[in-house]
Amino acid sequence: VQLVESGGGSVQAGGSLRLSCAASGYTYSNYCMGWFRHPPGKAREGVAVIARDGSTIYADSVKGRFTISEDDATNTLFLQMNSLKPEDTAMYYCATGRTPGGYCYSLSANAMDSWGKGTLVTVSS
Repeated sequence: VQLVESGGGSVQAGGSLRLSCAASGYTYSNYCMGWFRHPPGKAREGVAVIARDGSTIYADSVKGRFTISEDDATNTLFLQMNSLKPEDTAMYYCATGRTPGGYCYSLSANAMDSWGKGTLVTVSS
């Protein structure tokens, strides 16, 4: 599976960005997709994941501000980020992994086996 992210950039605190991830090469239908981020000087963390049935899991730090969605027709994953904070500054990665039933069980990166190269989001105060 190939994943290509886009939409990153620089924004002031309180602003919004929409990340996109174009996916191709799937040979199976049961998978979980999600967004992860790697803030400077910190460990990688899960941001949001979405299952085949549309169910979602969000990190507490982004609940109410970020929305994950996907367009099955174009195999594109999105992350709408509103009310951005400086602590949201990070490299954001799209990822996917084959899972039983196509469900997402957690924000763990261990469930993912394909990753994009990332897109940088910088939020200034």
